[in-house]
Amino acid sequence: MSVKNKIRWGTVFLFLLVITSGAVGIYYLVKLRLQTSNMLTANYESLEYAHRMQAAFDRVAQGEHRFTDTLEHYLILQESNITEKGEATATSHLRKALEEFKQGDSLQGTRLRQHLQSILLLNMKGIRAKSENAEAASEQAVKIIIASVAVILLIGFTFVVNFPSILTNPINKLTEAIKEISQKNYRHRIHIQTKDEFGQLAHSFNEMAARLEYFENSNLAKLIFEKTRAEAVINSLKDASIGIDKNDTVLFANEQALQLLGLAAKDIVGEKAEQVAKRNDLFRFLAEESSTNPFKVVVDNRENYFIKEVIGMGQDTSAGKVFVLKNITSFKELDVAKTNFIATISHELKTPLASADFSIKLLLDERVGKLTEEQKELVNSLHADNQRMLRILSELLNLSQVEAGKIQLNRQAVNIYQVIENSIHAVAVPAKEKSIRMVQHIDEGLPELMGDPDKIGWVLNNFLTNAIKYGPVNSEILISVRFAESELRISVKDQGQGIEEAYLTRIFERYYQVPGRSDKMGSGIGLAICKEIVEAMGGTIWVSSRIGEGSVFGFTLKASF
Repeated sequence: MSVKNKIRWGTVFLFLLVITSGAVGIYYLVKLRLQTSNMLTANYESLEYAHRMQAAFDRVAQGEHRFTDTLEHYLILQESNITEKGEATATSHLRKALEEFKQGDSLQGTRLRQHLQSILLLNMKGIRAKSENAEAASEQAVKIIIASVAVILLIGFTFVVNFPSILTNPINKLTEAIKEISQKNYRHRIHIQTKDEFGQLAHSFNEMAARLEYFENSNLAKLIFEKTRAEAVINSLKDASIGIDKNDTVLFANEQALQLLGLAAKDIVGEKAEQVAKRNDLFRFLAEESSTNPFKVVVDNRENYFIKEVIGMGQDTSAGKVFVLKNITSFKELDVAKTNFIATISHELKTPLASADFSIKLLLDERVGKLTEEQKELVNSLHADNQRMLRILSELLNLSQVEAGKIQLNRQAVNIYQVIENSIHAVAVPAKEKSIRMVQHIDEGLPELMGDPDKIGWVLNNFLTNAIKYGPVNSEILISVRFAESELRISVKDQGQGIEEAYLTRIFERYYQVPGRSDKMGSGIGLAICKEIVEAMGGTIWVSSRIGEGSVFGFTLKASF
């Protein structure tokens, strides 16, 4: 039977109980009514007839013989309304006495009265007996009705208590099963033996749980295999790797990472990154430091250099991230060797080049001797090449100092007006050769800077030299100095062809040169040295440019108060 039919038949059952209760009450009410009605229609009519006959006989006894017919009439009615035992005999005697009285026997009048009293007495007794019977029947009816109502109420209460369980028990079992499945207990089953909708639902649910259990068991081995393989791959990586999920929990750390951290796998895997950071300085540095600059880690009393890469597990790091520490110790050693080599070579070459430069200047001096125009042109070419070589060597020496971390700053109060004036004077000759005008937009009353005036002048000279080199003839170079928020913002703007936006992010990298400018190619290290010098003084360097609108190079330094 379906749940729908169960509910329907349950409602019908309750309806039948109500009908049964009403039927019992109605039955006994009708029964009492019939008994009362019989008593009124039989006994009370006999009493009425007897009283009428007695009244009529009294009028006849007074000489009013016309009431004899009335007496005869009610006697006939009485004869047809015999209900009590003995009433028929008394009525027969009354008829006989009335007939004899009509024939002139006066003695029958007394007997007639006696017979009327007998009829009255019999009916009075009948009324009393029927009243007692009706009362007894009423009490019995009340008892039966109360008993039947009690039984019906008991049955109805039992039904109301038990019938909802037909619906709630399967629902509760289903709810419990869903909770078990949500907790990945795929072995749980619903045991409902009925063939209704709940039974069908339980059967479908059990099939689903069985399939989930099958998939769970079949995938578990695969997952274990994949986990083992992933751990093997991670441990085989040469670079130290640490994985952290989106909930900031450490997922894995390979052997190289554990060796650097000085921790065991049980001390880090499965732990919150915040808790690990409190116990381990290197892990805290990796989690908090956003810079990608190389850093040093001492392992087995040997200095090792690493760079950190952060790789997102999804589209970004919101789904988790992996810290990869690349060991660049060998590259660092090569870089140091290269730096020392460049410094040595630059220093060794600078002396003969300086001597050659002095000799070239002597050749150009007419006091030594006059040169022909062709000779002057050759000597000037040699002088330009020699100056270019000296400038490159100077830049290489500065770069070697920067790379070795030995850049020396002579910090003092710097008058920016004087630095700008000296820089403009230093590039006056090449600017005049290209008819380039120097335009200054400098605020008045600028505070002094705390820095190295020679290094600031070197950076500004580099900006001006590049602006002259890449600026067109008969153009302008705008030198701007603004003061805002305790900082001096110094910039140089040219009217050259500009730099494409794609190259701007790499313009300050060492040895990087913007493609397509091979005709005016430099060493590619000047701007890199500028960046190192500005950052060493606690400032920032920047560039902005658009094709056809020129370029703006600038740096920002804190003012001295």
